[in-house]
Amino acid sequence: MKRDHGPVLPGEGATDYARYMRTDTLLALQRDPADMVHRDELLFQVVHQSAELWFKLAVAELTEAAARIDDGELAEAELLLGRAALAVRLVSDQLDMFRHLPPATFQALVPVLGNGSGAESPGWKQAQAASRRLDQAFAAYRAAHGIDLRRLYTGNPADPVYRLAEAMVEWDERVALWRVRHYKIAIRIGSHGEIGTQGSPANWLAKLIDHRFFPDLWRARTGLTDAHPTADEHPDPAVTAGAGA
Repeated sequence: MKRDHGPVLPGEGATDYARYMRTDTLLALQRDPADMVHRDELLFQVVHQSAELWFKLAVAELTEAAARIDDGELAEAELLLGRAALAVRLVSDQLDMFRHLPPATFQALVPVLGNGSGAESPGWKQAQAASRRLDQAFAAYRAAHGIDLRRLYTGNPADPVYRLAEAMVEWDERVALWRVRHYKIAIRIGSHGEIGTQGSPANWLAKLIDHRFFPDLWRARTGLTDAHPTADEHPDPAVTAGAGA
């Protein structure tokens, strides 16, 4: 008797893979080639649409991490933040595809974009909100346990609170690196206007590069550096002794 290997899952698609992954819907989300003003519309949409998916995953991890902090499960929150940081790194890496998008080609795409802007990305907006929620959860945990960040950073790096703080810094840094890559690519393809021009999106994007979700963590690190004298402020004793001889 011949065994039937056909799909068993409900939904559209010729196979269970297609039905579970919803590939028919996913692959139909890009503009039809007949409607494209340039074939690179496919490149442009795929990069942005996949970025939205990675941000969706990152937001889910950040949201769960905040909940774990609320429950005192710091190690679990740290692992989730590592996943979120990797997701945004992949968003950054795929921006390299825009190196294959000449400025003239992008200008040909501008009319079909309407007033669309990356600033309107729902995934990015949700990542911002989830990062703020994470910051609030960690601040509440520190307050409840009397944790001083300066003391934390002079303590044991194996401390679960220390490791969680480092995971948060990693997320913050990965987002900053994504912003830098985004900014450089945008200037390269001419999509954000000339740097220095009043009202230019390039200026707006440049200002965001230095934004930090967790400023308290960065200030604590800077405070430790400021607390130690530099080489100029703390000269070599041998040199000092020689000067006084």
